[in-house]
Amino acid sequence: MVVDSYRFLPRSFRPLYEGRGPFPGEEAAVWTPFSKRLAEARIALLTSAGLYLKASQPSFDLDREQTHPDWGDPTWRSIPSTAVAGEIAVAHLHINEDDLLADPEIALPMHLLGELVREGVVGGAVANHVAVMGYQDRALSDWHATTAPAIVSHLREQGADALVLAPA
Repeated sequence: MVVDSYRFLPRSFRPLYEGRGPFPGEEAAVWTPFSKRLAEARIALLTSAGLYLKASQPSFDLDREQTHPDWGDPTWRSIPSTAVAGEIAVAHLHINEDDLLADPEIALPMHLLGELVREGVVGGAVANHVAVMGYQDRALSDWHATTAPAIVSHLREQGADALVLAPA
């Protein structure tokens, strides 16, 4: 099966991303063997759907993205595992937010992860998961310098053994 990652992008964006290949020095896949049994591991989730807590967190910067269509807000949000649908908002120009607002588990299955913990399939879950805006500029310079190290620190503080990407 062929997956068309560019299907929902405007045609004018395709040349910016399609067929470029990896950056120099990033040709090899990033992989670290998982040494723990899943039933003993603490798992964190990261969604790229631009979720945030509407009462206490700022939205991702959609105004700048609209004026600079090849840019995406490189900041991140901490989403408590106890958050419910009514507390969550979506800020992402490249996805339909209606379904996500009706059921945020589509993009951040933290309550499903909690069920797996209760069943003993997974050892534990972090208290605060991570949300980012998935549409980013190709160079990822802000991500390399700031965003990724901050997220890694956040997850290490919570004792995360693994991170599962829940793409939007």
